[in-house]
Amino acid sequence: MNILAIDVGGTHVKVLATGQKVPVKIPSGPKLTAKKMAAAVSKAVAGWEFDAVSIGYPGPVENGKPAMEPKNLGKGWVGFDFKKAFGKPVKITNDAAMQALGSYRGGRMLFLGLGTGLGSTLIVEGVVAPLELAHLPYKKKTYEDYVGNAGLKRSGKKKWRRHVEVIVGLLKYALQADYVVLGGGNARLIKQLPPDTRLGKNANAFKGGFRMWEKSRPAVGYQHSG
Repeated sequence: MNILAIDVGGTHVKVLATGQKVPVKIPSGPKLTAKKMAAAVSKAVAGWEFDAVSIGYPGPVENGKPAMEPKNLGKGWVGFDFKKAFGKPVKITNDAAMQALGSYRGGRMLFLGLGTGLGSTLIVEGVVAPLELAHLPYKKKTYEDYVGNAGLKRSGKKKWRRHVEVIVGLLKYALQADYVVLGGGNARLIKQLPPDTRLGKNANAFKGGFRMWEKSRPAVGYQHSG
């Protein structure tokens, strides 16, 4: 089965299909609606052959569908008929969960996405559990306020790295993870990784999108939507 994997981000929508070597990047931003995204992706991949679609969505996903409108994009994502737009079966999961699935190497893994905000996913023995840890209280604000983009700009790299180190330790202990994977665009800024932690790769989002359709993969967190 050939899969079209779509990683929706605040700056770009990145797209890759089974058998293709180079991802396509489409500009994103606060005016990008679900309808515009589907149209732009369909145009960009004209000629590609695929049987199904995986979408990494930057927000909560319930019952295989976006549960809230994204913070950094346009409106119209909740209730949008992705299957009709692409003409193929579609599975949708949180974007951090899709990258986490592509980063998974067994056991109990905590994935933390360091980007505009803080994405989080726990995978336990192959079972995917998308989390929403970003807005839990930490110090005077939340985890996201200290290790998201705003915290990086406010505190500077040195203090930001220290907060990342502390938060990784807290969450790893609380969730009893065997190891932590740090993904997202800002993970590259980490100079010294905390214990039992490794860097992920943004390209793992595509691997996760392909894995979503494997028959042996549990469908927790990315239910079939058509």
